Amino acid sequence: MKTFYADEQKRHAPKAFLSMGMQKPNPEQPERVERLLSGARAAGSTIHRPPSFGLGPIAAIHTPEYIEFLAHIFERWQRMEGASAEVIPNIHPFARNGSYPAGAAGQAGYHMADTACPISAETFDSAYWSAWSAVAAADAVLSGEPAAYALCRPPGHHAFADVAGGFCFFNNSAIAAQRLRGTGARVAILDVDLHHGNGTQGIFYARPDVLTVSLHADPSRFYPFFWGHADERGEAGGLGYNLNLPLPRKSGDAEFLAALDRASRRIQAFAPDALVVALGLDAFEGDPFGGLSVTTPGFSRIAEAIARLGLPTVMVQEGGYLCDALGDNLTASSPVSPARADRIRPQRGCARRDRTEARHRAASGSWRFASASPHWSAARTSAPGRRRHRPRHLPASAKAASGARCR
Repeated sequence: MKTFYADEQKRHAPKAFLSMGMQKPNPEQPERVERLLSGARAAGSTIHRPPSFGLGPIAAIHTPEYIEFLAHIFERWQRMEGASAEVIPNIHPFARNGSYPAGAAGQAGYHMADTACPISAETFDSAYWSAWSAVAAADAVLSGEPAAYALCRPPGHHAFADVAGGFCFFNNSAIAAQRLRGTGARVAILDVDLHHGNGTQGIFYARPDVLTVSLHADPSRFYPFFWGHADERGEAGGLGYNLNLPLPRKSGDAEFLAALDRASRRIQAFAPDALVVALGLDAFEGDPFGGLSVTTPGFSRIAEAIARLGLPTVMVQEGGYLCDALGDNLTASSPVSPARADRIRPQRGCARRDRTEARHRAASGSWRFASASPHWSAARTSAPGRRRHRPRHLPASAKAASGARCR
């Protein structure tokens, strides 16, 4: 499996954030990258630098107003007398349907949902390259890889189309999903982070072309508080295309896997051509946030359950903070997808038959998993009495889309 990452992603180094009114050290630190790279290499992954894709893939998700804000707010903030070293808003609009403020302080409050996404001189570039890593992973899957991993840092699933929040600036999972959608593919996003992916939900909430499913700690008393509840099902054309599965605090492997089984049934009902996994490792029992109690072997079982969906998969790194097991948890989460990425194509002909056949192979046990090595491996076997699926090729339009560079 290929891992996509650029060293520029380490330059963003936030100093602090506010939690329960107290200034605390920011846990979204560059050191996370080293531990995640170690885990990716232990899983046998090769590291690749993403190319430059320009603003196109980012602008396909985020508003130009927000992109302009993010690109220039630090410089503008520093021109204010007495401004803090990092951009941290002290006021937020009660509603966002009024006038758009002209000043840096007002715009910071408008475009930043909370005080957990401080912006420094390097933030925009790091977020830019993080998004490009997600695009490169999506393109790898479009080009035939069964799975690819985007080591996205800063993370992205709390970022809305025009709002940063919760350590996130550009929504990398949404950007990857939209890249896959460019071929006409049906895409599902499965978020397994400790925290609900409120930004991802918001971006696709009224859209029926992308299914969003999230497993997370119950937000009634946990971040992000205002989103992630079970009754949030989508709106307008997207009604019925969002599923939230909040879990009681400290839920462990059994509870998480039971919820994942329900999530898998919903994903299968959507019949997608590709899957984006918003991979949060902060559901770990030893993560500093301490919201859930998934074990390292539990992450392996989660990876196995996701593999049984039989879908080309883009893994996008979300949360997972500094603890001794962070790299091991990524190694355990390495995907074992039996999918063929050449099934990602516009919906015509036998695409639905292919999805049905893949689900049958998964259900019938024609994919066997072995955990003798430090990371999951899979051996493909033929289901008794079934004709072996013959390889096919991406249509020219999909190949062109996967190799396109947005300027």
